[in-house]
Amino acid sequence: MTIGGFTPSTADQVKLVAERAHAAFANWRTVPAPRRGELVRRFGEALRARKTELGLLVTLDCGKPLSEGLGEVQEMIDICDFAVGLSRQLHGLTIASERPGHRMSETWHPLGPVAIITAFNFPVAVWAWNAALALVCGDSIVWKPSEKTPLTAIAVQALFDKVAGEFGSDAPEGLSQLVLGDAATGAALVDHPAMALISATGSTAMGRVVGQAAAKRFARSLLELGGNNATIVAPSADMELALAGSAFGFMGPAR
Repeated sequence: MTIGGFTPSTADQVKLVAERAHAAFANWRTVPAPRRGELVRRFGEALRARKTELGLLVTLDCGKPLSEGLGEVQEMIDICDFAVGLSRQLHGLTIASERPGHRMSETWHPLGPVAIITAFNFPVAVWAWNAALALVCGDSIVWKPSEKTPLTAIAVQALFDKVAGEFGSDAPEGLSQLVLGDAATGAALVDHPAMALISATGSTAMGRVVGQAAAKRFARSLLELGGNNATIVAPSADMELALAGSAFGFMGPAR
């Protein structure tokens, strides 16, 4: 049964999105961190209001049980709460100097546009973990979801756009954007020089390609990679418990 579809982003569209993200970053980095946290707080409240609908959409999109879909949205809410607190704790060190009448201070600066590439089995939570922290730190974000689960990404992006629109001029256009497509779309995003950090979740094979492509232009990469969800059962294990745990590990997260 087909429940939806999408038109893949072209290479030119990816380029335009990356350029918009860079322009948005130039403005967003000047907004005080507590104010950036306020946007994330409002987004978290919007997620609370739409938790049931988004949880159901996660289930429809990737097949995990509804309880897991709702749990994944709750993880989005939780990371927003965490990031709001972090927005008032971006401290730097004051360091003793050996020069009389001097001191040294440490100041953290925003990194730049962040590309977030997510996998099908956690279609929204992993994006939120990256997005909420990037936003409070002053970075713009571009999301490339799995081509297997585009509907949740479209819904979440629409919700963020609504919150950002109501936030006012402090939230620049292009602060959070979405590109849809397969590996070619992801590669175009990874290769764009505006993307300062590539955060990618997926297979080890994908990670090798992304890591090397980012390294070629000295971009930073944050890779969360996995295999086939293997389970090791010892001879002394409680087999009933091991079978239940293994079944949930395979089916619960829809791996």
